[in-house]
Amino acid sequence: MTFTDWLRGRSDEQLRALVSARPELITPVPAHLEGLAARAGSPSAIGRVLDRLDRFSLSVVEALAVLDEPVPADRLKSALNLPRTPKQTLERLRGLALVFGTDKALRLAPGVRGVLEDPAGLGPPVADVFRHHPPEQLAEMADEIAPGTTGTGKERLAEALAQPGKLIEEVSSEARTALNQLTWGPPTGRVPNARREVTTATARSPIEELLARGLLAATGEQTVTLPREVALYLRDGRVHHDAQPSPPKLEGTPRQQPLADRTAAGQAFELVRAVEELCERWSVEPPGVLRTGGLGVRDLKRTAGLLDQPEWVAALVVEIAHSAGLIGAEGEWLPTSAYDVWRVKPTDERWVRLAEAWLRMDRVPGLMGERDEKDRPLNVLHPDLRRSSAPGIRRATLEILPPGLAPSLESVQQRLAWEQPRRRALLRDQLIEFTLREAEQVGVTGMGVLSTHGRELLDGDVTSLAALLPEPVDHVLLQADLTAVAPGPLTSDLNRWLALTADVESKGGATVYRFSESSVRRSLDAGHGADELLSMLARHSATPVPQPLSYLITDVARRHGRIRVGTASAYIRCDDSALLDQITADRRAAPLRLRRLAPTVIASRTSRAVLVDSLRAMGYAPVAESIDGDVIITQLDSRRTEAQPAPRAVHTAVLDPDVVVAAVRAMRAGDARRMPAEAPTGQVPRGPATATITALQDAIRAGVRVWIGYLDSQGNATSRILEPARMEGGYLTAYDETRAAVHRFALHRITGVADLS
Repeated sequence: MTFTDWLRGRSDEQLRALVSARPELITPVPAHLEGLAARAGSPSAIGRVLDRLDRFSLSVVEALAVLDEPVPADRLKSALNLPRTPKQTLERLRGLALVFGTDKALRLAPGVRGVLEDPAGLGPPVADVFRHHPPEQLAEMADEIAPGTTGTGKERLAEALAQPGKLIEEVSSEARTALNQLTWGPPTGRVPNARREVTTATARSPIEELLARGLLAATGEQTVTLPREVALYLRDGRVHHDAQPSPPKLEGTPRQQPLADRTAAGQAFELVRAVEELCERWSVEPPGVLRTGGLGVRDLKRTAGLLDQPEWVAALVVEIAHSAGLIGAEGEWLPTSAYDVWRVKPTDERWVRLAEAWLRMDRVPGLMGERDEKDRPLNVLHPDLRRSSAPGIRRATLEILPPGLAPSLESVQQRLAWEQPRRRALLRDQLIEFTLREAEQVGVTGMGVLSTHGRELLDGDVTSLAALLPEPVDHVLLQADLTAVAPGPLTSDLNRWLALTADVESKGGATVYRFSESSVRRSLDAGHGADELLSMLARHSATPVPQPLSYLITDVARRHGRIRVGTASAYIRCDDSALLDQITADRRAAPLRLRRLAPTVIASRTSRAVLVDSLRAMGYAPVAESIDGDVIITQLDSRRTEAQPAPRAVHTAVLDPDVVVAAVRAMRAGDARRMPAEAPTGQVPRGPATATITALQDAIRAGVRVWIGYLDSQGNATSRILEPARMEGGYLTAYDETRAAVHRFALHRITGVADLS
């Protein structure tokens, strides 16, 4: 029975399960089952499905690859040294179309052997490993180690090495040690002058003893390979030393789940606030974009200081904000318009967007600081921080975390090595380490334990986080030492206003803000008046506004704007001529090249911005004014760039069940080479649109065929026989028996429906 015949014998339900597990097989839909079999045997399709196998399933496939077909299930059991036949695994491999046949005669699907390299650590069989040796050399070797046999040199050598016990007994203990080193793989080794001609009589070294007897074969100038038959003999017929049917157990520290949930919720809140603080600051002081597309080292250090976090945490926050579409590049790194929508949402919804972005992004912030191919450092937001395998490994790592246990890094790496044995081990282990570290910072895990809302994030519906988050407060405690204490997380608006009017002095359970002359002036520069500042403080303070703070604001506001700077190149205007006398007499004003134009006006050759900054450095409090004499708000408005599309989730494609049904039906029809069905003669069906929609819905539920009238692109009425599968978005997906293919039909072009029963 061929592989194609076996596929034809599968039930429709089994075929639907196959294409659902391997969606690449029906993209596009093959014309028939023979085409499905050919696509399933292609190297790319086989490589994809092998990458999804765990270590034990892959061990079964490798065992079948090295044993002579057909393989009885009992032979497979003994080759894997198992107490019983792995029926469940075999059924899964049949479902993936990697194995076919009955338990009495198991076979690998075509093409699988070609994709596997050195399966189970075994080299090629004798016939392949000696295929490049001259026939004369093989005949001489066969005469020496297998006298009296007949056939070609390669055939006689294969017969002798099928049971190599006698030859192995002849070699020295040193040669036997060399064999043992290659027994369980890898099957190749390097020796100088591997193609040397040697006989059993002229052999002087352990390697020469093995080469003379065919127990090793030269496959290159400096490469020798252990033939498969010899290795299997040394393994006592076992293909794998230890085939693990079950994954290794995770080991770690037990934790109380409620405590882990609260800890993770606290980290989730901190992430949201960190992203908000980052975007607010970058909207006013955006860092530049490097020529390579990343963020500069100095800008990262400045950002880390702003967030009061280590640089790797700051890098993670920046990357998550970028992946969530909240910041983008436009010559500078700026918040996007999507940030303003995100900022006003509830905290739990804001966290979900950030956590989903982290979970699906193909960027790896942990690689920051490593070197690229040209030995240049990889900065944050650098294009080369992408790794296509990152989303899959990130999700796989979180999915294996059990409730109430903080597993060790080593045990998680061992578990994923069993789950994904074909992944690149070094990169996989590195990504696992990054995932566990970042999950704690993002708030998916708490104290190393996967939180309840983290599990819900993986399932796609977070409902438990909101109850764990702290309620924002709308008040502070003003103190006489010009500080304000926030007893908890502030509301978004109050947090933004206070960050403008005061400087953060310390963070922790309560955040301490300090008011100073420069911070108050910063608020005044943004257009706030003294009365407005005092009113805001009185409204949001649980204590009366202290007199020193009131005096500070009043004094700074009194002096603020008395001096005005315009463009002459620049000028100074002030109604107090004595104050202008003081400025012109100040030696520090010499570089400004000032000139008195009038008792209340001084001109300068410097720019307005330089003049304002210089006067402030001298202890004055000027404001800039426009050419019309209006005060210019020097605090920059919040700048925005266009919202970037969020990265698409990188998961295995999930096919719609109706599409799967229609695809299997189309392949069955093509495989049977049915002629296109003849539509009934006569007037095509016509009827009201409502009745047409109702009839199609009934046909989908009942799984029956219908006869429809359909207008083509030129408006001509045609007749079709359909098996409807689904209806959505104004289209009907159905198997068209008159065309023997799956098509989508615009509902507005269907003139009517008639029953064929």
